[in-house]
Amino acid sequence: MTDSGPVLVVTNLDDPTADVVISELHDRDVPVVRFDSGDFPHALSVAATITSNGVEGTLSTPSRSADLSGIRSLYYRRPSGFAFPHLDQQDARFAITQARYGLGGILASLPGCRYVNHPHRIGDAEFKPSGLAAAAAAGFRLPPTVITSDPDTARDFVKQYSPVIYKPLSAPLYRIDGVSCTVEVAEVRADDIDEAVSGTAHLFQQRVDKAADVRVTVIGDQVFAVRMDSDLLDWRTDYGRLRYSVAQPPPGVTDALHAYLAHFGLVFGAFDFAIDGRGQWWFLECNPSGQWYWLEPETGLPMLAAMADLLEGKNR
Repeated sequence: MTDSGPVLVVTNLDDPTADVVISELHDRDVPVVRFDSGDFPHALSVAATITSNGVEGTLSTPSRSADLSGIRSLYYRRPSGFAFPHLDQQDARFAITQARYGLGGILASLPGCRYVNHPHRIGDAEFKPSGLAAAAAAGFRLPPTVITSDPDTARDFVKQYSPVIYKPLSAPLYRIDGVSCTVEVAEVRADDIDEAVSGTAHLFQQRVDKAADVRVTVIGDQVFAVRMDSDLLDWRTDYGRLRYSVAQPPPGVTDALHAYLAHFGLVFGAFDFAIDGRGQWWFLECNPSGQWYWLEPETGLPMLAAMADLLEGKNR
């Protein structure tokens, strides 16, 4: 990592969190090159060579250019996918593959760069079964969980651990009447289970009798825990009903947070927990690209400064 090189911010055009991070870095006189990898090749170009010192060359946007051998850090947020709409289906598939392994491989191989987070490590951590297994190994408390495509297994699990909720293993957007929607977490009963379960993999989990939710954001070595009180099963369905307060992780949780991130090679993670009536914290998931900035105005926690410090290299 160089002390004077730019920070690369890789994300889509509509990303308010990236906007405030870039503004903070500009205020610190840290150079930034922002781009969406989905802009390749029409508004993004790359020319790289492989040397004994690693990747060298340049990456250019219409307004910026970056020396690939001198990148300070890379903030990998939420870029759009590669698209070649002017090509036929077969040629587009070929071009997308070349872009993914070409540009994607270059961005994953920058010498001395601090990744927040490395795109390959993000990919590893986004598999929910891997995350749950890593959480158990790190020492978190997990609700009983089953992942299955077998209706009888699902039905038996619901009967044994009721109340049980269904969660998608990933959250692709659905369009309903032209509106983008996500699959919500929902409670299920045994008689809700039918043969449709055999169509793909499903995750069922015992519902925690929760008193509140907690979002814990780890940025480098700093931990920011925010309690969110509501009567919602899934707090993401109505942010207007959430009440926020700063929380203190119980003994052992902070060490487990860092152990979890170390397992995947991450330096940032947005963790979700449920707190039950006895005050016990139950691990639900960790999003390696999760949102976090909306919590700072609600609590005053210095999360933006922590992220800018990490990207600038102050706490390296």
